[in-house]
Amino acid sequence: MGRDGRASGRTGGRGCGTRVTLANLFQLYTHDFSEHWAGHPEGGLGEDGRFEPYPFLDSYWTEADRSALLIRADGQVAGFALVNTFAHSRLATDFSMAEFFVARKYRRLGVGHAAAAAVICERPGQWEIAVTRTNLAAQAFWRRVVATTEGVETYDRADTRWDGLILRFVQETGH
Repeated sequence: MGRDGRASGRTGGRGCGTRVTLANLFQLYTHDFSEHWAGHPEGGLGEDGRFEPYPFLDSYWTEADRSALLIRADGQVAGFALVNTFAHSRLATDFSMAEFFVARKYRRLGVGHAAAAAVICERPGQWEIAVTRTNLAAQAFWRRVVATTEGVETYDRADTRWDGLILRFVQETGH
């Protein structure tokens, strides 16, 4: 694929290579995200110089309501998207963008925006995107992604379940 950033991938029992690739990409993702964990135990390096593995990754190959997708740009791995049904808002949700990552080389080129839009468009229904309070760049990114979507509901939560922005909207079929 070109710089359009379309997401590709499979879930379920197939795609063992995709699982390994995602586990490797999570090291980069956690590195980038660790700045938002300053003062918290999360995001620390182990004695081997690696971050802890993502604890839910295996469930994307065993649970039907989860999707793990690679993002490609110019045919190369550029990131990933993880979609599940967990709702930080506690409201009914068909899809939630659990994790989303684009490698720095591909940022600000439209790859992430195109990939996010493609993942959402391919899954009509009630969506939720939660972004931690301290990740202002991600908040701006996701607001741009949903800018043309009608009926976006915005929540600002600060409780034990979530601390940050929540965007909720319905993705119509074929848009």
